[in-house]
Amino acid sequence: MHLLLTSMLHPKMREVLTGRVVYIQDAARILLESPKLREHAQSEHRQVEECGFEMVDLMLATTPKEQIVDVLDHADSIYMASGETFDLLNALKTSGADRLIVDKVCAGMPYVSSSAGSVVTGPSIDPISVMDSPDLAPDLHDYTALGLIDKYIVPHAQGTGPYSADIISQTIEKYGDDYPLLLLNDGQALEVEGDEQQVI
Repeated sequence: MHLLLTSMLHPKMREVLTGRVVYIQDAARILLESPKLREHAQSEHRQVEECGFEMVDLMLATTPKEQIVDVLDHADSIYMASGETFDLLNALKTSGADRLIVDKVCAGMPYVSSSAGSVVTGPSIDPISVMDSPDLAPDLHDYTALGLIDKYIVPHAQGTGPYSADIISQTIEKYGDDYPLLLLNDGQALEVEGDEQQVI
């Protein structure tokens, strides 16, 4: 199993991604629909594309399960984009892609992600409720996530941009005693390779 879980992109993704990359963009759905926020999602897509891989865009929420299966079966690696965590987990669960992705990653398919895409690899997305809104997925009541790692990633921990230092502090205060939070600044990533884990 090889994962590169970033706060927001990382140079090492060029080494971890390989071959045909499935770019899963459900977390960015709301961003893509907003003229003010679209550029962020498009910029992330551009930067992954500029790594030179063959990319296949996939929106789980609007793709039939049999097509998701086919796309993943013909992929070499997965990139899970940033955006809204609750929206992303809802799409993963309702499409059935959550189990498909876990199976692929556990079988050796590399997985690279940013922000929300990194958060969903933990046991649950509960601790991210200060940063992202559960209201965006009102039908999502089970916050159990992919469970690929045992930590709960808190991205953008440097406290700049839309996720202020106050929001990061509130997250730590509310969840820090009960959850093994891993705070990642932009520019950092948790690399998981087999049983080895390190922040780079």
